Amino acid sequence: MAEALSMLKAAGFETELFTVRDKNIGFCQHCDYCLRTKECKLKDDMYELYPLLRKADGLVIATPVYNGGLSAQTKAVMDRCRALFAANKNMLRNKAGMAIAVGGDRVGGQELAIQQIITFYVLNGVIPISGGPFGANLGATFWSKDTLKNVKEDEEGFKALKKTVKKFAEFMKQEETKGRI
Repeated sequence: MAEALSMLKAAGFETELFTVRDKNIGFCQHCDYCLRTKECKLKDDMYELYPLLRKADGLVIATPVYNGGLSAQTKAVMDRCRALFAANKNMLRNKAGMAIAVGGDRVGGQELAIQQIITFYVLNGVIPISGGPFGANLGATFWSKDTLKNVKEDEEGFKALKKTVKKFAEFMKQEETKGRI
């Protein structure tokens, strides 16, 4: 994620990192409180993320792969966005989104995790951006072999990331040129 944000900064974009690490983010209880009040009843660290999502022109969601899919923490963040959509169903409409997944095995569920992120994007009007064919079909995937050191040495992962960030940046610049962002 840090490398993706660094690449986007180098391309002239303002970025801000929000991580779920060491955050207190509860699971959506589907209690419909947000439908009645236009805010979530769970007053936790999601309230740091809500304003960032409102002002963002693009989204980059990265997740580790747990048991062949995205992490529960990432899923909780996506589910808790229900409160944003209760307040404004078009909150993320026409924003660009890219996805990154890191798995312990080369084929450890990274594409399934990215598909879950893309589904979140599509359901909420976000335009999913991939790196295109030949290595970054859905987004950037990394093979960690269960260590951070190995992620940093994953040449194929970084090729996919560069392709995905490049397409994402090109799309964002086109939208900016058209006056959409």
